[in-house]
Amino acid sequence: MTRAMEIGDLGKIKYVGDPRISPDGSRVAYVVTQADIPGKTYRSAIWIAATDGSYERRFTNGSFKDSAPRWSPDGRELAFLSDRSGTTQLYVMPSDGGEPRKLSDLKNGVADPVWSPDGSKLAVTSKIGPEGMILLAEQTDDDRKRESEKSDVKVISSLKYKFDGEGFLGDLHRHIFVVSAEDGATSQVTDGEWDDAGPSWSPDGSHVAFVSNRTENREFNRFSDIWIADINSREAVLVTHSDGQYATPVFSPDGASIAYTGAPISEQYGPNTITNLWVQSLAGGEATAISAALDREIGGTSISDSHYVAPAQLPVWTNDGTSILATFGDHGCTPLGRFSLDGEFQRLIDGPRELLNFSASVDGALAVLISDSAHPFEVFASAPDGSGLRQISHANADLLAEVAISDPDTFVTTTSDGTELDTWLLKPPGFNETSRYPLILQIHGGPHGMYGHTFYHEFQVLAAQGYLILYCNPRGSTGSGQEFVNAAAGDWGGVDYRDLMEVVDQACERPYVDSSRLGVTGGSYGGYMTNWMITQTDRFKAAVTMRSTCNRHNLTGTSDMVWSYASWEFGGSSYERTEFYLERSPLTYIQNVNTPVLIMHSENDYRCPIEQGEQFFVALKLHGKETVFVRFPNESHGLSRSGRPDHRVERLEHMVEWFARHL
Repeated sequence: MTRAMEIGDLGKIKYVGDPRISPDGSRVAYVVTQADIPGKTYRSAIWIAATDGSYERRFTNGSFKDSAPRWSPDGRELAFLSDRSGTTQLYVMPSDGGEPRKLSDLKNGVADPVWSPDGSKLAVTSKIGPEGMILLAEQTDDDRKRESEKSDVKVISSLKYKFDGEGFLGDLHRHIFVVSAEDGATSQVTDGEWDDAGPSWSPDGSHVAFVSNRTENREFNRFSDIWIADINSREAVLVTHSDGQYATPVFSPDGASIAYTGAPISEQYGPNTITNLWVQSLAGGEATAISAALDREIGGTSISDSHYVAPAQLPVWTNDGTSILATFGDHGCTPLGRFSLDGEFQRLIDGPRELLNFSASVDGALAVLISDSAHPFEVFASAPDGSGLRQISHANADLLAEVAISDPDTFVTTTSDGTELDTWLLKPPGFNETSRYPLILQIHGGPHGMYGHTFYHEFQVLAAQGYLILYCNPRGSTGSGQEFVNAAAGDWGGVDYRDLMEVVDQACERPYVDSSRLGVTGGSYGGYMTNWMITQTDRFKAAVTMRSTCNRHNLTGTSDMVWSYASWEFGGSSYERTEFYLERSPLTYIQNVNTPVLIMHSENDYRCPIEQGEQFFVALKLHGKETVFVRFPNESHGLSRSGRPDHRVERLEHMVEWFARHL
């Protein structure tokens, strides 16, 4: 007999991530993370599974946060990151087991480990200040004393002075270092008053490609370029044209070309102007967007609360250098495709699922990370063409045997103007068509992301409380092409609101939906839309708004990055179109609210700062509306996905209690 999903099951879910297949294709290393709710932290271990399914075993002990497993080119060693020394450093150990050796000792820890092709060293990134590289082992008591005596006053002169999840940036910049795999000797490859990230080796090991914004006006733009640096001379050469956002560079097998993702920045905000798959010959000429004809955004755009370990997915070249493998968003699915340099395209792994990360062996065998609506992520293996797909990790098998998981109905809602919207309806366990159930509308963030066929703990918890959970991809979402994304540009609260209300109206035609008991909730852009909807209609009897915005005008000056894209989304800046920004601000219509509102916000949210929640709360109280304000200290915008486990539990408890009281 199974039971319903509970809030506390957050501590039982195993977050599987970052699958890395061994060079010979026989094994896959991956990360398993679990929330330690009483300990108020997460613990991660490296696991290894055989691709033939014969075994899966833990590789590191799981007492710390171990991540980023990376096979040496000969498969004899496995490098990984761990915080076991107090800061996140680089370790390496024999791939058949043994004791780990600590290789790096950089003061601010390291990230992005990548083996050189000959296996003699690894490239990593680390943040450093004006004083340059500092090794922890070389710090003296006097050095530490001087640091402890530094003033905590922040003197800010740069527009980019804070970033959500990182805090105030100060004078630190991320740069690339090379660490010897033998003795840990470390040398710095890049420097300057900018950030360098995402290193990738050339096949001969003489250069690294990376991502950086070195434009003169970088303080005021969102550009990121692909660069290539000689690891000996440290001379860097620009590959792209400082006209957009580019990332994830990977050299072709012969080193003659480089693949990357991104696009020029233009007024249109959509898949073909944000993330195409590009190939640039290093001999010169123009880059080719080999995915342009697909009209889909390259990479994973599906939104879930189960993406705890999700590194940026690099394009993967086939061994013959004629094609590139990449994922893309497509109507709530995240397939894996093969993009040929001559323009041909083939779906390798498809279907109602999310494929989040993948890697390939020397002979092209694949390790892929897959979830669907009823199953958290697990590792699968397949042949190079995607055939023979088989599950090789079973981290969540015990939980799934214990808990009744609901699998949503999937359908298309056709709006009054003929637009088709991908829609899901999750029913409570033990659903009975002759009964009537309250319904909660969930609205995703972005707006340029998508709901999809992927596991969502929050949805399962609410369904287990006896609610129908309705979610969809209104216009502005990704996964349905350029025109669909662009439809919401300059019209937040317009076409997207109408889409959402038509989805609700059509759902309410079902005999088992109690249309007198409707709730609405969402976070970030979904929080904005929650606020907007309850100022435009009284249909909803309860609302939960999270990490939301209510005043689009003043958000420009308080958010870490809204100032950099608001002009795209609203047809001009808040200073140029003040009246329009206020017109599309829920705060303007606060007197219309009759829905009881629970406001939840993180105090360290720099994307949608907590002053937005404060404004909404104060305005509601002054207008005599029913509202409660829940503040989470020391949490950022990503509370629901990566916040402290006990805070994530309490967030869900407040949500469940609010809906139970009002629905």
